[in-house]
Amino acid sequence: MSEFKPLNEKSLVDYIKATPSLSSRIGDEYEDLVIKEVGDGNLNFVFIVLGSTGSLVIKQALPYIRCIGESWPMTKERAYFEATTLRKHGSLSPDHVPEVYHFDRTMALIGMRYLEPPHIILRKGLVAGIEYPSLAEHMSDYMAKTLFFTSLLYHDTTEHRRAVTEFCGNVELCRLTEQVVFSDPYRVSTFNRWTSPYLDDDAKAVREDSFLKLEIAELKSMFCERAQALIHGDLHTGSVMVTQDSTQVIDPEFSFYGPMGFDIGAFLGNLILAFFAQDGHTTQGNDRKEYKQWILRTIEQTWNLFHKRFIALWDQNKDGPGEAYLADIYNNAEVLQLVQENYIKDLLHDSLGFGAAKMIRRIVGVAHVEDFESIEEDKRRAICERNALEFAKKLLKERRNFKCIGEVVSAIQQQS
Repeated sequence: MSEFKPLNEKSLVDYIKATPSLSSRIGDEYEDLVIKEVGDGNLNFVFIVLGSTGSLVIKQALPYIRCIGESWPMTKERAYFEATTLRKHGSLSPDHVPEVYHFDRTMALIGMRYLEPPHIILRKGLVAGIEYPSLAEHMSDYMAKTLFFTSLLYHDTTEHRRAVTEFCGNVELCRLTEQVVFSDPYRVSTFNRWTSPYLDDDAKAVREDSFLKLEIAELKSMFCERAQALIHGDLHTGSVMVTQDSTQVIDPEFSFYGPMGFDIGAFLGNLILAFFAQDGHTTQGNDRKEYKQWILRTIEQTWNLFHKRFIALWDQNKDGPGEAYLADIYNNAEVLQLVQENYIKDLLHDSLGFGAAKMIRRIVGVAHVEDFESIEEDKRRAICERNALEFAKKLLKERRNFKCIGEVVSAIQQQS
């Protein structure tokens, strides 16, 4: 189409008919075609298209934030960055990123693989108390590959700067993150909300905590200034779809070249939120204690497997094109080990800081999480949220004191 227009179920059929890369996926059969709009996120239309011979998903970006309305405009260009990242990350981790069939920049539209049932959003599975035995292995593999191969550990500086320049265009979504993660929770904002009146004093305490503000300023600076790798930019448990043996990362519309720890921290931080929410989902026959232990094991395994795989990729490519640590300078095992240990130490602390920031914003900021929101009783929900908030504040302030992820897990258990 020559100009943008939002699609509906009827106009989408005409669009598919006119687009061979999409029509071929359903065998050009339209009689039994079923289209359902399922977008339950904050920003976009999402259509599931089911035919007798095939299926696909259509995602269309709107020129505003869907959950708020036209009063909060938002660029449609985010669809371009999402499609570009899906393709790039898909080439690096094809087992864990859905295939893109079609992208239309004018229509801000992506056609991609439909993740068929029993795939569900990971967050919903965590609320339901479902264990996913492959989750840590799959997510650590995805993060290790996508972060390593888009960093200066693998790129030369010319290629890296070119890629960074391209993704600087996703400035509006970066600014949205800056506002909702690093700014609004620490000031009075009309967008902020929390479980009132139970958390009124807690929200005020966040806004008045000078040391907390000092730490969040450092993280915001890193988020804005450190073009370390092509990150997903919104890697929470709502951006992952799972079955018992499949893990698929979706929705990278916030992607840009930023700090690796923002992705790792987002995922780990949301697992920690899920842990603290479990007490709100207990029933007479299920105290969720075993499930909480599974979440803690998953947190620890995810980081440890990531660490192992990231360093393995580094070792395999130490003589490759990457220019972060030139082979003729870092030319013996001792100096390389020192560099790697320091890199991983800093990355753990970055991840813990960003994870804490993401936790805080989900409790006293604009966008909350189903883990807590699905707890019907306000007082019960507030108790779970307060425990998570207190831990997040501790993690943000004391993140440099943790030497390994096992110490973090022990601290979580002490808070609960």
